[in-house]
Amino acid sequence: MLKIESVTKKYGQFTAVDSLSFSVDKGRILGLLGPNGAGKTSTIRMIAGITLPDSGRITFGSIPAGPASQMLMGYLPEERGLYKRMTVLEGIQFLGELKQIPAREARKKGLNLLEEFGLADWQNKKIEALSKGMQQKVQILTTILHDPDLIILDEPLSGLDPINAELVNTLIMDLKNKGKIILFSTHRMEQVEKICDDIVLINKGIGVLNGPLNEIRKKFGTDSVIIGFDGDASVLNRIAGITLADIHPKHAEIKLNGTPLKPVIAFLNEHLELHRVERVSPSLKDIFIRTVTEQGFDLEAGGLE
Repeated sequence: MLKIESVTKKYGQFTAVDSLSFSVDKGRILGLLGPNGAGKTSTIRMIAGITLPDSGRITFGSIPAGPASQMLMGYLPEERGLYKRMTVLEGIQFLGELKQIPAREARKKGLNLLEEFGLADWQNKKIEALSKGMQQKVQILTTILHDPDLIILDEPLSGLDPINAELVNTLIMDLKNKGKIILFSTHRMEQVEKICDDIVLINKGIGVLNGPLNEIRKKFGTDSVIIGFDGDASVLNRIAGITLADIHPKHAEIKLNGTPLKPVIAFLNEHLELHRVERVSPSLKDIFIRTVTEQGFDLEAGGLE
């Protein structure tokens, strides 16, 4: 188990992480999420043993975060670090050697991983010749080469097209099924909803909500409705009693706040051409905003999607 207990990190007078606590078990994917600047990367760097907390404790099993625990972890930082003039296999081997794997063994493990994930045909290609999505997959393989028990992924889908993002999601699920602990950090709420078992929501360095994702969504009920439509979206502003959680030209999420659904739909049918109406659990973005507001925090929503 990875356990973070009342951890605080300051940079001068700025508190990046404030008394944060959470834990995650093996075979689980935990989404660490919040707006840009919320403290996610600062938390990850402490878990990875790159920086030390000013107070509190981080342990992996019985081992405090530091040099010993680093050998049990794989860390994919938000800023990538492949050597572009190496071939794919050379790059994987080199980074494996940095994890104290003998060169021959690192090469063999690298080949096995490339074959397992359908990338063997790319082993002799220069990394600089690969697409961003392919480089991302190769870097994830370097992250897991030494078979770590904990895998830390900071914005692993950043900048990827939908096809490559789905391939990386599949790779992450394969690792979960092998019993790995996966810490997935992002500001993109919809990514977390797809693959995470547990979540920790952070705002201004403070943990405002954490626990199993399904239990959190049940707690917030099914008072939200997704509608797809053609017409003037401003009509939605004329419905008394509802809250607009998310609105786009042809798509919206509304919160009913106890308002009966039937008259809302009748009104919308008079003014819009509806092609989707679905009652759903609220989105994570809506849960985050409601939680922060209800707990009396100033909302820090920059970069939240």
